[in-house]
Amino acid sequence: MEIDLNADLGEGFGIWRLGDDDALLDIVTSANIACGFHAGDPLTIRRTCAAAVDRGVIIGAQVSYRDLAGFGRRAMDVDPEELSAEVLYQIAALDGVARAMGGRVAYVKPHGALYNRVVRDAVQADAVVSAVAAFSPALPLLTLPVSVLREVAAERGVPTVAEAFADRAYTADGRLVPRREPGAVLHDVGEVAARAARMAAGGTVTAADGTEVKVAARSLCVHGDTPGAVAMARAVRNALTAAGLSVRPFA
Repeated sequence: MEIDLNADLGEGFGIWRLGDDDALLDIVTSANIACGFHAGDPLTIRRTCAAAVDRGVIIGAQVSYRDLAGFGRRAMDVDPEELSAEVLYQIAALDGVARAMGGRVAYVKPHGALYNRVVRDAVQADAVVSAVAAFSPALPLLTLPVSVLREVAAERGVPTVAEAFADRAYTADGRLVPRREPGAVLHDVGEVAARAARMAAGGTVTAADGTEVKVAARSLCVHGDTPGAVAMARAVRNALTAAGLSVRPFA
């Protein structure tokens, strides 16, 4: 069995640094690199792409609403045509930098509020899919197994890859507990590592209400902006290996 391990990286801005990208790039197999709309400036993007290429880590475009001040986590109503253009812009910009560093964008993953919105909103999901299709119809989208984005992408012939979150709580319908709710983000390293191994090997996770939820995922996400992110990512990877899984990129 194979599983990918992805993390959100390149999320600093100017002199502000968030997380230890270099350390995480030694652990993960796919890097969701910020494209400048929720985080990331040109130099940060270039350095993160170069570091990913040096380590053989696959690069993905982490596209977002235009929301630097809110880190892309604030709900927004954006005209679909405008959103599609902004997503296309982000993919193209990151791909240009990645290619200059010897790599390329191999997949797309929405970030934050956009990620959660396209799980349930067909109009916003179609805007994202349209942007990906315009850039390259073969480029896969990373999303939850239960997602409107996945349905819309299938209708448009754009591939998707199902992912699960090692450090996030789940609802009974297989979606993520909103960050504003207590217990939405998990911080216990041992608990997160055990959940990750169970999700990857067994395809299930215990929801916040105790329900057992199916999560057939090819990729697992660990967040790079949480305290102790490097130790958690390392523990997750070790747990996956101990469970007999081969940690390899999906792209």
